[in-house]
Amino acid sequence: MELELSTFIEYFNFAMFVLFALMYSYQFLYMFVAFKAKRKKKAESRDVHLNKYAVLIAARNEELVIGQLIKSINNQNYPKDLIDIFVIADNCTDQTASVARKAGAIVRERFNKVQVGKGYALDYMIKIIGDEYSAQKYDGFFVFDADNLLDENYIAEMNKTFNQGYRVVTSYRNSKNYDQNWISAGYALWFLHEAEYLNLPRMELKSSCAISGTGFLVHANVIKDNGGWIHHLLTEDIEFSVSQIIKGEKFGYCKNAIFYDEQPVTFKQSWNQRLRWAKGFYQVFGKYGKDLVAGIFRGKQKNRFSCFDMTMTIMPAMLISFISILVNGFFFTAGILDFFGGKEMIEITSIAMLKSVAWYYGILFLLGSITTVTEWKFIHCSSWKKIAYMFTFPLFMFTYIPISVVALFSDVEWKPIAHTVVKSLDDVR
Repeated sequence: MELELSTFIEYFNFAMFVLFALMYSYQFLYMFVAFKAKRKKKAESRDVHLNKYAVLIAARNEELVIGQLIKSINNQNYPKDLIDIFVIADNCTDQTASVARKAGAIVRERFNKVQVGKGYALDYMIKIIGDEYSAQKYDGFFVFDADNLLDENYIAEMNKTFNQGYRVVTSYRNSKNYDQNWISAGYALWFLHEAEYLNLPRMELKSSCAISGTGFLVHANVIKDNGGWIHHLLTEDIEFSVSQIIKGEKFGYCKNAIFYDEQPVTFKQSWNQRLRWAKGFYQVFGKYGKDLVAGIFRGKQKNRFSCFDMTMTIMPAMLISFISILVNGFFFTAGILDFFGGKEMIEITSIAMLKSVAWYYGILFLLGSITTVTEWKFIHCSSWKKIAYMFTFPLFMFTYIPISVVALFSDVEWKPIAHTVVKSLDDVR
C-alpha cells in the first residue's frame, strides 16, 4: 500500500510537471522566434502620417510622480499640437489635480466611492472628451499610469506601428526602480520577458499581442464601437485584451517605444496588487472563458491560436498549481496524522515536492537569465544586482502560488499602491 502511494505521488507530480510543460511549450518556441527577430534589422517605415492623440492618465493621489510623466509627454519628438493630455484625478485627497494642471494637462476630478477602479475613471474621461472635445477628432487614445515615464521617441514610434493598421498597440515596459530590491526586480524582469519573449514573437508570427496594465494605444474607433471603456473587472487590461481578441482584434507590439514603470517594493504592497491580479484573472476566465475556449476550436482560423494563447495566459498555471498543492497537501497532512505510513508518507511527499520545485526553479531561472542577458543594456542597475536578481526571480514567481490560492477563496477589492519614486527620464536611463 505504501509503495503504491509513493509511486502515485511521484507519478502525479511528474504528470503535473509534464502537463505544465506541454501547455507552455509553445512559449519556449517563442524564445527562438524572439532570438531571430532580435537579429533581424527592420527597415524604417516611410509612412510619415501623423495622427492626433489623446493621452489618458487615471491618477489617485499621485502628486509626487505625475508631474514627471506629463513633462516626459511634453518633451516628445512629436508635434505638440497633435497631443492632448487628459488627467482624471480619481477620488484624490492630495494635490494631484493641481500639479497636473500646472504641468499643462486638462484635468477633471472624479469622486465616486461605489464605482472604484481605473476602468471607471477611464470611461468617465472618455465621455467628457466625447462631449467637450469631439471637434478635436482624436485618432487614438494612449493610456498611462501616473508613475510612468516615456522615452522621448515613444509616441513617434508607436505612431509608426499604429500606421501599420493595428488598432491596439502595446510597448516595451521597462522599470524606474529595478535596482531597489528583489521584489521590484521580479516585477521588472517579468515585464521585460513579457515584452520581448511573448509580445515580440507574437508580432513576428502575426498573432495577437496583449496589453499589460499601462503603456498602450487604442484606436478611437475601438472605443467608439465598445461604447466607451466598458471593462471594469479587477484586471481591466486583461479583460479588454480577451474581449477584443475573441472579436478577432489583433494587437500590435512596438519594441522601440520604451516607457518606465514604478514597481512595488514591499511584500505587502506586492501581495495586495498580485492578489487583485489573480482574482481578476479568475473573473476574466469566468466571464469570457467559454467564448475564449470556443474560439480555439470554432473561431476564425487566423484567430484560433490567439484564443489558445490567451487561455494559457489567464488560467492553467494557477489551476495546475492549485491542484498540485491540494493533492500533495492532502498526503502530507495524512502523514502528519499518521495515516498511510506516517513519517514515510511525509518523507515521500516532501521529496516529490522538492523535485518539482527544483524543476520549476530551473525553468524560471532560465527564463529570467535569458531575459537579463539579452536586455542587459536596458536594465539600469549594477551588474552584480542584475546577476543576483536572476536567482531571486524564481522565488518571486513562486510567491504567486499562495496568492493564487488565497485569491480563489477571497473577496478582493482594488487597493491603491503608493508611488514614491520621483525620477526624471535622465535619472532612469
